[in-house]
Amino acid sequence: MTAEQGMDLRRPEDSADLVVVRRRPVFPWILAGTAVALTVWFLFALATNPALDWSETAAYLFNRQVLHGVWVTVQLSVISAAIGIILGLVIALGRLSHNKVLRTLATGYIAVFRSVPALVQLLVWGNIGLVIRNVSLGIPFTDIGFFSMPTNELIGPFTASILGLALSESAYMAEVIRGGVLAVDKGQLEAASALGMTHMRTTRRIVLPQALRVIVPPMGNQFITLIKATSLVSVIAGGDLLTQVSNISAMSYRVVEMLGVAVFWYLVMVSIASIGQHYLERFLAKGVRE
Repeated sequence: MTAEQGMDLRRPEDSADLVVVRRRPVFPWILAGTAVALTVWFLFALATNPALDWSETAAYLFNRQVLHGVWVTVQLSVISAAIGIILGLVIALGRLSHNKVLRTLATGYIAVFRSVPALVQLLVWGNIGLVIRNVSLGIPFTDIGFFSMPTNELIGPFTASILGLALSESAYMAEVIRGGVLAVDKGQLEAASALGMTHMRTTRRIVLPQALRVIVPPMGNQFITLIKATSLVSVIAGGDLLTQVSNISAMSYRVVEMLGVAVFWYLVMVSIASIGQHYLERFLAKGVRE
């Protein structure tokens, strides 16, 4: 009997009958179970807390005053986002410009409005009437005037809220758009230049459509952040959701219950925005998936 006949010299990994069983990691399941258990415990503690009357929350969920606050919040979010995107596009193009003056102005704008907190900007615009009493339009150095109005009437709480949110948002949107434009392959620009296309035409027809796929995800995140940031306008009585529930809680003395109303509606608005972002990303991704 030879050595090959007397023993199997094959290595275990060469055996066809060897079955490798991979052990699944246990730690992620333990972590997930712990998180779920803590969440259930926290919700149960809130639901059974005798100091809280959740019937008040249910009663005010669809209150006319609360729904008005929700509508104002939606308006603030959409209008501020639209202004922020348009202004951010202009600033981003200025930042990418070969003109040193435009590039310096755009960089300075972004530096200022990203450095100052949105809350501070809202307070500045909400109290601008203390510094500028009247806003007038006329011919300088003459007595001829076409328009004059007290600043507090021209820039009310809603307008001040739009200004504060939109200007702050535009600085962030400018960087988002700039990052998307820089992500476009330079070969596309060279091909457009070889075809004799102008810089503006190249930007409008080639760069921006391709950059949109890169821009949309962070832009959607910024919009969701903006929805939540509208709660800051309550410091200048902007009429938003948090302003309305705060007014109700001041009369009913049910602060936590009214905050529950606000949490419910913020969850609804953010969920709708997240679903819209998901479908928009899927639409833009058509044709680029393998």
